[in-house]
Amino acid sequence: MTATRVGIREFRENLSSYLESRTPVAITRHGATIGIYLPTPPKPTRADLDALLVAGERLDALIAAAGTNEEELMGGLQETPQRTSAA
Repeated sequence: MTATRVGIREFRENLSSYLESRTPVAITRHGATIGIYLPTPPKPTRADLDALLVAGERLDALIAAAGTNEEELMGGLQETPQRTSAA
């Protein structure tokens, strides 16, 4: 699916219509993309929930095949230093 490209001013002025749209919007400033709005369905369908369940089961299988578990993975993430941006 291709995104609609709009300037930041137009995006602000027509925000409600973009929020109701199902099309992604690439927001630009002076021609450069500065952000992307990705709409999400208001309520997941049964198919969405089933797909999420299958994805979770596959992820569990990959974690087990790697010989680790969720706690070890999360522990590794917590030990990774956080990068901060310069103010």
